[in-house]
Amino acid sequence: MPVTVSQAEEARRNIAELAIRTPLVLCNMDAPANLYLKLENLQPIGSFKIRGAANVMALTPRQQLERGVLTASAGNMAQGVAFCARRLGIKATIVAPETAPATKILAVERRGGRVIKVPFAAWWHTFETRSYPGIDATFIHAFDDPHVMAGNATIALELLEDLPDVDAVVIPWGGGGLSCGIAAVLRALAPQVRIYAAEIETAAPLAASLAAGEPRTVEYQPSFVDGIGSKMVFPNMFEHAHKLLDGSLVVTLNEAAEAMKLVAERNRIIIEGAAACAVAAARSGRAGSGKIVAIVSGGNIDLDKFAQLVAQT
Repeated sequence: MPVTVSQAEEARRNIAELAIRTPLVLCNMDAPANLYLKLENLQPIGSFKIRGAANVMALTPRQQLERGVLTASAGNMAQGVAFCARRLGIKATIVAPETAPATKILAVERRGGRVIKVPFAAWWHTFETRSYPGIDATFIHAFDDPHVMAGNATIALELLEDLPDVDAVVIPWGGGGLSCGIAAVLRALAPQVRIYAAEIETAAPLAASLAAGEPRTVEYQPSFVDGIGSKMVFPNMFEHAHKLLDGSLVVTLNEAAEAMKLVAERNRIIIEGAAACAVAAARSGRAGSGKIVAIVSGGNIDLDKFAQLVAQT
């Protein structure tokens, strides 16, 4: 079942002491529409993931949490879980792919999380099994969890309060927890809004799956867009996506890098590759006209890498 408005409202109360209400600002760049940025990069951990992590941990019995928590993440959910675990005084273990950027791994460790780096296939297997050998802890799924999606859906509540006449929303697609959480509430409260996922060309399983009408596996190529992209769509998430979304807009690496540079130049805001995909897709014209919101999912990118990318664009 998709997230309900009442679940999102409950989540907003649950996360109020940990996550901030992020601003919605007009993007100062040329685009076919009025482009707005929902700045989740301003969260205490630099990404939206704190919303889902805080909500699922608030709804998990304390006795269960005492065993510690475990998640699989390339960096942002890892930071969200580690941040919330430290506040609760419990242990957090993170299974991360070997390709995870050092900046995100160091941030997790600063927040007290223990990181286990594994090959990509073993990392993805952790999502499927919801466990890791030798770790007896409560598993928190980064996206395929109704409480995580309800936490993410609080973004939709804020968005509609700040811009009730929004025409379209573009959301980075990683595992689907952000896109489907936001879309479920938008469909309930503002069904006329167009809702698109944004993917990167090097790892776009949702676009392939929507075209085929069923989950598809694609080739995965690591890139600076590390916050989204995978080799497949989980069947449960596909069921949500094909009912809730109007499609997936795939952007190139060059388009993502250009969006990062433009947001930095025009709005003086640093965003990571995943967020840049939403901005790039929104400014491409493929999301239509009117008032379009790009969900800036995070800003956790290594500054040297950021400088290198924008200098080359």
